[in-house]
Amino acid sequence: MNKPAPFSQRQQEYWLRCMDSWFNVAEGGKRGGKNVLQVMAFCAALEDHPGRLHLIAGVSIATARLNIIDCDGYGLMNYFDGAYRIGVYQNRDCFYIKTLRGDEKIVLVSGGGKKGDEKLIKGNTYGMAYVTEANECTPIFLKEVFDRTLSSPGRKVFHDLNPKAESHWYYEEILKHHELNQEKNNSYGYNYGHFTIADNMSISDEQLRQRISTYDQDTIWYKRDILGQRKQAEGVIYESFANNPEAYLVDADEYLKHDGKRLAAIFIGVDWGHGKSANTAVAVAITQRYKEVVVIDEFYSTDMLDPEQLYVELINMIERVEKKYGLSTCFADNAEMMMVRGLRNSVTRRRLRCIVQACVKHEILDRIVLTCSLFAQKRMKIDRKCKQLQDAFKMAVWSDSKVKDVRLDDGTSNIDSLDGYEYSICSSMEQLELAGRIQ
Repeated sequence: MNKPAPFSQRQQEYWLRCMDSWFNVAEGGKRGGKNVLQVMAFCAALEDHPGRLHLIAGVSIATARLNIIDCDGYGLMNYFDGAYRIGVYQNRDCFYIKTLRGDEKIVLVSGGGKKGDEKLIKGNTYGMAYVTEANECTPIFLKEVFDRTLSSPGRKVFHDLNPKAESHWYYEEILKHHELNQEKNNSYGYNYGHFTIADNMSISDEQLRQRISTYDQDTIWYKRDILGQRKQAEGVIYESFANNPEAYLVDADEYLKHDGKRLAAIFIGVDWGHGKSANTAVAVAITQRYKEVVVIDEFYSTDMLDPEQLYVELINMIERVEKKYGLSTCFADNAEMMMVRGLRNSVTRRRLRCIVQACVKHEILDRIVLTCSLFAQKRMKIDRKCKQLQDAFKMAVWSDSKVKDVRLDDGTSNIDSLDGYEYSICSSMEQLELAGRIQ
């Protein structure tokens, strides 16, 4: 059995309260040890619980498995190492667990992020339930979990979550009710714990400083991920660049010659225009070991170009990039596969070496988080000639959505150039993130 790092004082106090509380909520920043803490409390309570049937869930079954069952090697399978078997109960995946007392527990696994997921847990009474990333699940699923544990003699519900906007429905519709009840009655059984990366005793001071360095301290990501604060996404998204663009602008040709910089790859992202939106393309050079992203060229047009005219413009850009920097790979928006094939055919006819592929898109929020990190670490450089992308970074703002973090896309800012840039790094996001953690 893998043994986790010692708990911080706050974590120890929270864990002890879990033994006497029916609703246990762990919220806070990333890498704050919330999952390990909740898993340990859930498993310890499972040993002595009188009920046989229990539930673990997440926004998806995959999330529940990753955060609770595996949990970086400290999950349910680790805790009950040698005392569990995987099986099926009522046509649902489950774990059969033999406790120290010798009795058998059944733990069902469920997703809760889609409409209708609540139907999958109906019909049973659960002694305990652990929902990871609870505020990503649907309200009706969480309500069903509460209802399904209502008659349990040793009722316990565990939630863990990363912070959202202060006005998020989870705080208003769920936590507020239990907070008020706890204020009225100290023995009500609501247990809340707030944790940050500083509570994670497995992270050294040096590692902590390195992790913090990947964040711009003026961004929402620092306030949420590091400080664990509930914050509404508002205002300018790329504040580092908007406040001091000169720090990121270079003459790309000269910059890439300095210090013997070697290139890992050249990528071009293409976003097809629709209606009033522009046709855009952004080329980036990624330096060796994915250390830096350097924007080297761009194309932007609001003209009503027919496909062949557009291919000519894109080919001209690809040819410029190829002459200066060598072989490139082009990732084009997969929403228009006919256009992708047309561009690929045009490249072949011109006998260019560029490889044209349909872009496999990541979530917009994931793209934004990575780019904010690149700016914060000074790993992003932009050629001075790429004016459209510079303006796009300066003008990008959050919408006023109270539930989700959404980039405003109402025609008042250049989202198209941002899409082109993001498609250019789509295949390298994992490598760029990893490089940021180990630098």
